[in-house]
Amino acid sequence: MKVVNIGPDPSLAYRPNLEMNETKEKEEYRNFENGSLFDRVFNTYSLMHTNQTLEFVKRKHAEWTSCNHTRMGMMDAIMSLDQLVDESDPDVDFPNSFHAFQTAEGIRQAHPDKDWFQLVGLIHDVGKIMALWDEPQWAVVGDTFPVGCKFQSSIVFRENSFQDNPDDKNPSYNTEYGIYEPKCGLDNVFMSWGHDEYLYRVMKFNKCSIPEEGLYMIRFHSFYPWHSHGDYMHLCNDKDLKMLPWVNEFNKFDLYTKTTELPDVDKLKPYYQSLIDKYCPGILEW
Repeated sequence: MKVVNIGPDPSLAYRPNLEMNETKEKEEYRNFENGSLFDRVFNTYSLMHTNQTLEFVKRKHAEWTSCNHTRMGMMDAIMSLDQLVDESDPDVDFPNSFHAFQTAEGIRQAHPDKDWFQLVGLIHDVGKIMALWDEPQWAVVGDTFPVGCKFQSSIVFRENSFQDNPDDKNPSYNTEYGIYEPKCGLDNVFMSWGHDEYLYRVMKFNKCSIPEEGLYMIRFHSFYPWHSHGDYMHLCNDKDLKMLPWVNEFNKFDLYTKTTELPDVDKLKPYYQSLIDKYCPGILEW
């Protein structure tokens, strides 16, 4: 089996390496300043912040949003994540499929009446399968941010990783609004390319019936400068602001369910397969 080392996920300001089987305090998650995974995480972000330009993102949209790469059921896609370790994630060094079930079970405990929310917990990182099709990790994992306008200071490693990104020096792109209009809505903003946007596009392409709140969680859970730091509000419309609390509710489970206690996946599979059959059934186009 090919193992793709995805590297640390920049979408959490530096999550702790859980090499010790102990409970982490909340402030220890997303620690982007030190830790045993730091070099791997910084390298992933450095490549991302150098190469994620508006032109690059538009190219990736053209390449991936037609969903013509393969056909696969959702559970198979989830289990394929066993081949991945996210190089942008400072908190975890075990396969992504375990985190998928951890997140889903955390949500199931807190929101037993919202089966669509539980399913979002399970599938939110499935877009990382792009790495299995030779997409570099810096175009798959990590925190996301808008391109085509000023890179805000809340982006992780902002001060020392964008110096070689040409958009940072382009007067058409490096102002507060750049190419966008005030309150244009996040739906009209090009985000750095990664697993969030890709899975959102797969959901829409396959006409999956997950509610809008769940689609926002999928599409923007890695947009930490927005949901955790309050940046880019000048681009948001009323719908974005209405959905923000849902994204924040999701992220409590995405971040703080990362422990080295691994779930019994075989035992949980039948329940989650029933949710897949309800909301995104059959063979999907990827």
